[in-house]
Amino acid sequence: MITSPATAARPWDEIPAGAADLRLVVSDMDGTLLTPDGELPAGFWELMGTLRERGIAFVPASGRQLATLQAMFGPDPASGREGVPSYIAENGTLVLHQGEVVETTPVGEGTTAEVIELVRALNADGAGLGLVRCGVESAYVEAEDEHFLTEARTYYHRLTSVPDLTAVEGPTLKLAVFDAVDAEATAPAFDRFTVSEQVVVSGRHWIDVMSPTVDKGRGVRALQAALDVTPAQTAVFGDYLNDTGLYATADWSFAMADAHPGITELARYIAPGNDERGVPRVLEHLLGLGR
Repeated sequence: MITSPATAARPWDEIPAGAADLRLVVSDMDGTLLTPDGELPAGFWELMGTLRERGIAFVPASGRQLATLQAMFGPDPASGREGVPSYIAENGTLVLHQGEVVETTPVGEGTTAEVIELVRALNADGAGLGLVRCGVESAYVEAEDEHFLTEARTYYHRLTSVPDLTAVEGPTLKLAVFDAVDAEATAPAFDRFTVSEQVVVSGRHWIDVMSPTVDKGRGVRALQAALDVTPAQTAVFGDYLNDTGLYATADWSFAMADAHPGITELARYIAPGNDERGVPRVLEHLLGLGR
């Protein structure tokens, strides 16, 4: 297993142009690949064409729902654009390769009920939290707060409102707690679940409760095995704590310029920020495209 770098991460442009022999590129979405407005960066699809021509797989790795990622990266009949065939969704709890589910990793049924109960209790005390129960086919909410629903729809393309989250059937991939103020400040309230599950602050406003055995890195390893790709042929990009698992899977590991300090400590290189086309710029450099 690759360990964290012994020295401070180096600037990306210290790497010689065209130096990498890549076969797999894995990128987080929000704060990493996507612009601050949540859009794909300029020139992304042209770069995708180059990656495809060179036999390099590009894989989105996100806390977002699979349906949301497929809507963003799926085939576009109007333009003839070919879609992305592989995804690491829901922070690694769902991995799809060439249209087939490689693995799912749900949380325990008891945990699901307890998290729902806790969020309800915290809200009764005025916390104002939102909760998304993430299933394989859809995500579910019982809230009516429009601000929360607007935020949830950003990440969950298939979002179903139900009267009672405890009555939803099927496995729960993840429980996503929304705090409009500060998720890191609220996260200790969920420490009790670290005994049996994993609690991760996945963004400024989100806390994810998941299986303790899963992270984005596990998804990368599953795809490396499916593609017969080594860490030396893998590049990863991330910016927040739910990206931590990525950094033990790749020799070419990049933290965005404004990444969380915990991610910067793990990365070998620092990439430009997502407001500067950071991921495409680094990939163009690694491939020697001279753009």
